[in-house]
Amino acid sequence: MKRITAKGLEEKLNKEANLNIIDVRETDEVAEGKIPGAVNIPLGLIEFRMNELDKNKPYIMVCRSGGRSGRAAQFLKSHGYDVTNMDGGMLAWEGKTV
Repeated sequence: MKRITAKGLEEKLNKEANLNIIDVRETDEVAEGKIPGAVNIPLGLIEFRMNELDKNKPYIMVCRSGGRSGRAAQFLKSHGYDVTNMDGGMLAWEGKTV
């Protein structure tokens, strides 16, 4: 599985505005703050909403600590998606949130 650090993602976001970030935390967790531009699809809904994702685009998966996003990344990868997991999740994120 491809991986990126929180700092690496922050640097990438500063260079590219059009990243596809999927936050797989629950809606109440996301309400406390998320990475700007991230789309919330809770882990339990990934299987049912993956048809909303474009297999031709790369996705970066995020959660609280990296575990749920890792499971989501493995699941999507097994279905042909280009995914990267952010290590450490939002606990490691030091960038701005919305």
